[in-house]
Amino acid sequence: MKPGETEPTRLEPIKLTDAERKRVQASAIKGLVRALVAQAAMALIAVAVSWLIAGVEAGASALLGALSCFIPNALFAARLLLGMVAGQAASPGRFLVGELVKLLASIALLVLVVYVAQAWLVWPALLFGLLMVLKGYVLLLMFGRLP
Repeated sequence: MKPGETEPTRLEPIKLTDAERKRVQASAIKGLVRALVAQAAMALIAVAVSWLIAGVEAGASALLGALSCFIPNALFAARLLLGMVAGQAASPGRFLVGELVKLLASIALLVLVVYVAQAWLVWPALLFGLLMVLKGYVLLLMFGRLP
């Protein structure tokens, strides 16, 4: 070490008791479930608004847009929940791969929706449904329930 330099601080891993670990796990589970419920609520709002303003095709388009994002999110959350309940250690690599799969699944579902429903698809409603689900956390912010 050179004169005037300080010794680097060593970071030690946090050691949790079993009770603390269970409390953190319960909080994480509650946060995941709240996020999914908020996304589902935003999807229903998008479908209702689209249907009331522009008709059945718009409502169906909003539903398809919302589901193309909600289904991969729900599957990813279920995977995380199962891992927590099974006691698997969290892995940043596994999380990143899960996010990538979720993103690719959303894109694949959107492509499928466009291919199958192109005759009656209402693009603004589809995008509205998609964006409403993506912004589900806004509902949690409004009610002070963000984990």
